[in-house]
Amino acid sequence: MLVLGAHEVASALDGRETEVIEAVSRAYVNHRRGRCSVPHSVFLRFAEDDPNRAIGLPAYLADEEPIAGLKWITSFPGNTARGLDRASAVLVLNSTSTGRPIAVMEASIISARRTAASAALAARTLHAKGETRVGLIGCGLINFEVLRFVRICFPMLEHVALFDIDPAAAQRFARRSSRELPGLTCRTSASAEQVFADAPLVSVATVAGAPHIASLAGLSARSTVLHLSLRDFAPAAIRAVDNVVDDTDHVLRARTSLHLTELEDGNRAFVRCPLADVLTGDAPARVEGRPTVFSPFGLGILDIAVARLVLEHARSVGEGIEIHGFLPESWVERATGA
Repeated sequence: MLVLGAHEVASALDGRETEVIEAVSRAYVNHRRGRCSVPHSVFLRFAEDDPNRAIGLPAYLADEEPIAGLKWITSFPGNTARGLDRASAVLVLNSTSTGRPIAVMEASIISARRTAASAALAARTLHAKGETRVGLIGCGLINFEVLRFVRICFPMLEHVALFDIDPAAAQRFARRSSRELPGLTCRTSASAEQVFADAPLVSVATVAGAPHIASLAGLSARSTVLHLSLRDFAPAAIRAVDNVVDDTDHVLRARTSLHLTELEDGNRAFVRCPLADVLTGDAPARVEGRPTVFSPFGLGILDIAVARLVLEHARSVGEGIEIHGFLPESWVERATGA
């Protein structure tokens, strides 16, 4: 069994944003074609009203190189005050021939980049080409990765509008962007609504547990919103837009904005289609006269699709720690020929 830490995972993915986006795209299309298994995520809560949680995302991807695995990711919002990242994660890959674990790897990097790749893919698929302005609501790791990946799909990007409820976080984000993503001009905004007004393409990645944006009236018909944190918009806002998702059954649960809308309406008619329908040409990219909101719950097949890239790279360059004897000797009696 191969063990890969954060350094090995990062080195396997750095500079490969386009490959990660295409791996995510193939995973979505395979999901639409029924070539995978994606059970519902399992949420572990530690106490009532506690924002901390752990989520297990099992998945099986039955493409040309079948693979299965599980991502176990925790979210502890209070970590940021301790100088730690909010999320930490580990991912196990299993052989689909024997079921045995073949790799264990750090997965917060994988999780952030597959999320960003999913957002960039949706932007590339749903939004008009040649965009030069993007808005980011929530100035943490996820939106930083989104900015990096979206820039791959929109190389003419120049202006970034930032908003965070913590102004210092927005300032830190702007400084880091100027260092690591030269050529972009970042400007902090006074509110989320101002970001919607300033940028036609907006990514929302907050730690909100309940809706805090009642209306999306400030969006234009050409606007595209990547609603990655899933719980920011009130049902009235969801009803007023064209809703595209990754998987309808997955995203309409766990009290997401779309789930709350379903609970109020008693139906799912406000969801137009999964992104894969647009990728395969079975649905149009947009509905005329309405802004589009992409709400991805986050499917485990994306994690294992990206983890496979990591594993292939690690094997090709001989990185990681090979653990021998991790599993017990087989109990099954073997013929000795005697």
